[in-house]
Amino acid sequence: MAKGKYDATLNLPRTDFPMRANLPAKEPEILDYWNKIDVYQKVQEKNSGKPSFILHDGPPYANGNIHLGHTLNKVLKDIIIKHRSMTGHDTPYVPGWDTHGLPIETQAIKDLGIDRKRTDVIEFRKHCREYALKYVGIQSEQFQRLGVRGDWDHPYLTLNPEFEAIQIKVFGEMAHKGYIYKGLKPVYWCADCETALAEAEIEYSDKTSPSIYVKFPVKDGKGVIPEDAYVIIWTTTPWTLPANTGISLHPDFDYIVLKANKEKYVIARGLLETVAAELDWADYKIIKQFKGKEAERAVCRHPFFARDSLVVLGAHVTLDAGTGCVHTAPGHGEDDFIVGKEYGLEVISPVDNSGRFTEEAGQFEGLLVHDANKDVIAELEKRNLLLKASRIEHQYPYCWRCKHPIIYRATDQWFASIEGFRQDALKAIDSVRWIPSWGRERIFNMVRDRGDWCISRQRSWGVPIPIFYCESCGSTIIDESTIERISTLFAEQGSDIWFSGDASYLLPEGYHCSNCGSDKFRKETDIMDVWFDSGSSHMAVLETYDELSWPADMYLEGSDQHRGWFNSSLSTSVAVKGMAPYRQVLTHGFLVDEQGKKQSKSMGNAIDPLKLIKSMGADILRLWVSSADYRSDVSVSDNIIKQCAEAYRKIRNTCRFILGNLYDFDPVKETVEYQKLNELDKWALLKLHQLIKRVSKAYEDYEFHVVFHAVHNFCTVDLSSIYFDILKDRLYCCHPEDPERKAAQTVLHELINALVVILAPILAYTSEEIYSHLRKESGPVSVQLLDWPAYREEYIDEAIGTRITRVLEVREAVTKSLEEARTRKAIGHSLGAKVTIYADPEWLSLLKTIDDLEKVFIVSQVELKNESERTRNAVYLEELPGIWVDVAAAAGEKCERCWIIEPSVGGHDGHTNLCERCSQVVARL
Repeated sequence: MAKGKYDATLNLPRTDFPMRANLPAKEPEILDYWNKIDVYQKVQEKNSGKPSFILHDGPPYANGNIHLGHTLNKVLKDIIIKHRSMTGHDTPYVPGWDTHGLPIETQAIKDLGIDRKRTDVIEFRKHCREYALKYVGIQSEQFQRLGVRGDWDHPYLTLNPEFEAIQIKVFGEMAHKGYIYKGLKPVYWCADCETALAEAEIEYSDKTSPSIYVKFPVKDGKGVIPEDAYVIIWTTTPWTLPANTGISLHPDFDYIVLKANKEKYVIARGLLETVAAELDWADYKIIKQFKGKEAERAVCRHPFFARDSLVVLGAHVTLDAGTGCVHTAPGHGEDDFIVGKEYGLEVISPVDNSGRFTEEAGQFEGLLVHDANKDVIAELEKRNLLLKASRIEHQYPYCWRCKHPIIYRATDQWFASIEGFRQDALKAIDSVRWIPSWGRERIFNMVRDRGDWCISRQRSWGVPIPIFYCESCGSTIIDESTIERISTLFAEQGSDIWFSGDASYLLPEGYHCSNCGSDKFRKETDIMDVWFDSGSSHMAVLETYDELSWPADMYLEGSDQHRGWFNSSLSTSVAVKGMAPYRQVLTHGFLVDEQGKKQSKSMGNAIDPLKLIKSMGADILRLWVSSADYRSDVSVSDNIIKQCAEAYRKIRNTCRFILGNLYDFDPVKETVEYQKLNELDKWALLKLHQLIKRVSKAYEDYEFHVVFHAVHNFCTVDLSSIYFDILKDRLYCCHPEDPERKAAQTVLHELINALVVILAPILAYTSEEIYSHLRKESGPVSVQLLDWPAYREEYIDEAIGTRITRVLEVREAVTKSLEEARTRKAIGHSLGAKVTIYADPEWLSLLKTIDDLEKVFIVSQVELKNESERTRNAVYLEELPGIWVDVAAAAGEKCERCWIIEPSVGGHDGHTNLCERCSQVVARL
């Protein structure tokens, strides 16, 4: 840039848009502005009556500050909502929170030091409510600080009386259709939380467990198994042996009786080598072979209790591990329960709610089950029925809340019968667009294979199961009148009334048992699974908020929600309405560090979004979200965030350059028609509209990483490195009113007005800041009220694109030649150079169509000559056959104003240090 007495005559950029973003300070000011103008309501008013797009918010738990997973999820939703609203859709967004359940109870107990068993249930629920509402408020502020637009003044909460009332009706409708039942079945049980758990509340992790081989003495071999033999089982849960009532064989497997160590054993033939190696059988002899079905109903003796263990047949038996003879305890396993039911085996589950053995477990009474493993093993060893005990590391289910290992425990629970509507659910899955497409297979397989849904919980903070029991005959009471009464009461008073009111008040007036006529009833004490809460939201929210509609156009959550919210929502919706509650389901992966390890506080690799917002700003996080291909696991680290910050800086500086060069441009009066633009300007518009087309499709396809890379490349390469670089002389040095300068400003104006909208869904704050420098008094008050830029086919001149692309290839080669000339000291700055290009007829014809090639190459002089005229100094460009380049020092003197070396410098009265162009400009100022 020129220095000296002519600085004031240059059209140097002028803008209040700062180079340094200072986002942590600037973003709260913009957020206050959005709140002041109520930007959410203004967007709703603008798009009222237009086609709707309903993204139903999956409710996070209100139990702590937001983490980076929340950030990824909420920003993805916000990007979609903002893009849809700018493309002409009515996009109401009602955020929600999951406010019941174990996570809230656990935190309330921990934070307030409450003993829930000694605290009045209403008082305890009050503490839980206060805790949940506290974090609803905290998280709401944090989500808004991320720049997420929504109806934050009217969120949906699962603890709201209106929500609870609808949930009761969902339950009642499922019960009316026969999908709700109570039964004794083994369920996932967390002894630490003292409640049943659903499949969605289980996570698997490594666990070291005992691995034991146990002998079951044969009592009656049914003529197939010798009665002096032992059936060998293998288990990693010795604590379940007190509940054993059977041994399962596969009906079609081959089994053998063999002799080893002077004893006879029964195992599956297919596992002989494995078992022999495990038990160190150096010498053994096969005595007999038989099919599993031949030994059906043979009888063994329990290893240490005075009862039988029946040999039964089950298709669940495999040859993957063990002995092919499976220890069967119907009270502690789903497969065991199913086969036990078929054979009438006793269901024994001698374990209480806290995971301790009951009196039914004999000498093990009072022991915690996992601690009792060693005692069970000791008992087996004492009775000489233990063949081997070792340790094994394997995948084991854990409670996803307290992170303790769970147990399988048969208890009376309430279930939703998936079997009752499974086929309808599978059909509904195929009516939905799954993004990515593999989501369809995942949820389809889960629904196809899942057992019935355990919906009861033995806790206090939640929606009660609205069922009564007749005190006289024990009948279960639930019908349309009781559901209507409870739903009405909950809508008026909230679900606390269930715990404070007696059964006579909760039931319809004058209600009597239809079986025995009694008017004495007691209430169910269990509450509903929180997945039933959130799974009912499609009706409790989409059908109750005036601006929303059912079904939702989209659900968007992490991929773990295939077994969680997507699944529970599908189940309640299909059961009640016969179809899916969503048209599209988009899932994103989990957060991992640069090494692919899962992010966690305990590992020290978790990044706190609140700290990042404070130090770098929310827009950096939003840009990171857009840069990630969320369809698989998403990498994040300090280094990745720094890379995003650098990308942000380049995008911001691109916008700043444009703003700085539009300070004296009036688009109403000074816009230059497209036909009057030069080829480079037309090329810039071509690249812009190619960008609009590409990012519009990418937004529609939810491929935001494509948007990020396309915009970043456009700003840094097409604009900053090429167009702006070539444009600077025209912008800075021409007369302010020069038609060529106004042409450039015309293009810049179109560039920034398209870019600010393209960036708005991602860089929410920065785009608003940019727009504040563009906005006219009569224009919309926020960038969020602008319309999506239209793609203009007439700007897509492929011939110009091809020509400029080829010229830019020459520019790149010339730049290399200039570097080489600078290295050998032939020139200094590139403006000190003259470039002579010798070219074949094809290249020569092309290059002659481009005006001001010296501006394209950023040199002072360019001369084009036929290839036949080339000199010895001309260097052949191998990458561009048909072109030779000669770089030499430019002839003439350096213009003090534009730095171009020209023979015309010094030939003008009064401006002896200026070139002809600059002297004429200065004279007109």
